[in-house]
Amino acid sequence: MHASIDQIVALLDAELQPGSFRDYCPNGLQVQGRSRVQTLVTGVTASQALLDRAVALGADAVLVHHGYFWNGESPVVTGMKYRRLRTLLVNDINLLAYHLPLDAHPALGNNACLAKLLGLEVTGPLPGAEPAIGLVGRLLAPMPGGEFCRRIAKVLAREPLHVPAARPITSVALCTGAAQGYIDQAAAIGVDAYLSGEVSEPTVHSARENGIHFYAAGHPATERYGVRALGDWLAARTGVSHHFVDIPNPA
Repeated sequence: MHASIDQIVALLDAELQPGSFRDYCPNGLQVQGRSRVQTLVTGVTASQALLDRAVALGADAVLVHHGYFWNGESPVVTGMKYRRLRTLLVNDINLLAYHLPLDAHPALGNNACLAKLLGLEVTGPLPGAEPAIGLVGRLLAPMPGGEFCRRIAKVLAREPLHVPAARPITSVALCTGAAQGYIDQAAAIGVDAYLSGEVSEPTVHSARENGIHFYAAGHPATERYGVRALGDWLAARTGVSHHFVDIPNPA
């Protein structure tokens, strides 16, 4: 089965509501390709490796979390940008990207999907995070920090960086990707742990001095699940064939 690219964009925009966000990049159709989509490839970032896999799979469209044309990005089309765009244009492949709208979606979003996989009962948004994309949740029973670290490693298939604290963990705040800066908002509401994708030097001090666990579990590793869920959701509504491609990345 197939769907028109216009139908796909309309479905995604209606579900993710990109107009509600002030984002750092355009959301929706970023590069136009053929008008009919039969095969959809999803992935975290529209890297050359993902595009090459999409070509090999005969994709008509690629849907990602990290697309192109970010604020402050050079407008010239040379080098890496030229090669990526050439791959899309020569092969007539559509590129769709949704950034903050995919972080924030209450069911298909990166944070919602990761919370579910980690066994967290979501209790609400992370206060003070702007835009409101982070979540707060609770474990069914208190858990030592090392045990929660092992759970993260099992779910994500990679060992997270863990800044330990003395307290057991019941409440967890999380915000995937490069959201380590929200650790102070997490500490302010008294959660036992904060999880994000990346770490910076001040994050470690904030965790230690506020006495909360911090986990840096990987930027793409924490953001695999939203775009894969979104691709499955779209395939169920349009009948297109969906392939999620995970490109290994240690960041």
